[in-house]
Amino acid sequence: MFLKFTKMHGLGNDFMVFDGINQRVDLSSKQIQDLANRRFGVGFDQLLLVEKPDGDEADFKYRIYNANGGEVEQCGNGVRCFARFVAEKGLSQKNRIVVETLGGTVIPELVEGGHVRVDMGVPNFDPAALPFTAEQAALAHNLDVEGEVLSIGAVSMGNPHAVLQVPNIQTADVVRLGPLIEGHVRFPRNVNAGFMQVVDRGRIKLRVYERGAGETMACGTGACAAVAVARTQDLVDESVIVELSGGELIIEWSGMGQSLYMTGDASNVFEGEVEV
Repeated sequence: MFLKFTKMHGLGNDFMVFDGINQRVDLSSKQIQDLANRRFGVGFDQLLLVEKPDGDEADFKYRIYNANGGEVEQCGNGVRCFARFVAEKGLSQKNRIVVETLGGTVIPELVEGGHVRVDMGVPNFDPAALPFTAEQAALAHNLDVEGEVLSIGAVSMGNPHAVLQVPNIQTADVVRLGPLIEGHVRFPRNVNAGFMQVVDRGRIKLRVYERGAGETMACGTGACAAVAVARTQDLVDESVIVELSGGELIIEWSGMGQSLYMTGDASNVFEGEVEV
């Protein structure tokens, strides 16, 4: 069985994207892991699947699988690639589309310069939304990691994020702390671990150790989560440039109870066909 796909990336966070409307795509966890292998497969951080929506209110359904084969709720860089994919494949004539995900509805919009601006919804600081074991919602939580107490912000952007402020992302201990935070017992479904350096009120630097994928070159929901945490702690203004190793995103958030917006690039790499 051969399946057509497009290889795409958002700031170096790379994806294998399948049209599940015009071809049947039914991949096992093992098949996804094999395709994700960068030496023996295609290689990607996440696999994205375009499907018909379950209801009448959305234009598409968007499914996301990590390189380890597990399905996850949301991917910010992926949704920008998703929007460009459905437009270039002629699956939609709209510049603004409504998309169902496991983590809720997102609304990407194609804007000038080839960028995609996405309404990512309202950041949710309720521990139950991640889920995260905590007595109550708070702007900061103490997390014991092998005897070291870290102060984190915990927020859901449709998927779970723990954000740790560090003085310098270049010297941050992402390799050691990333997997320890990701698999911490207080995050029963694991978590994406963000390491945030606040440069000034309009710019932050960020590294993210992603759940099921390891450290990636960029994480869109991680950038959203970092700005949400920084803004609630009055560290940044309403519009923030987030600098990741793969490039920059613009995150806009006016505050609690309001939708957060992410703007950035989405790029094609190549078209292909794979036997599964």
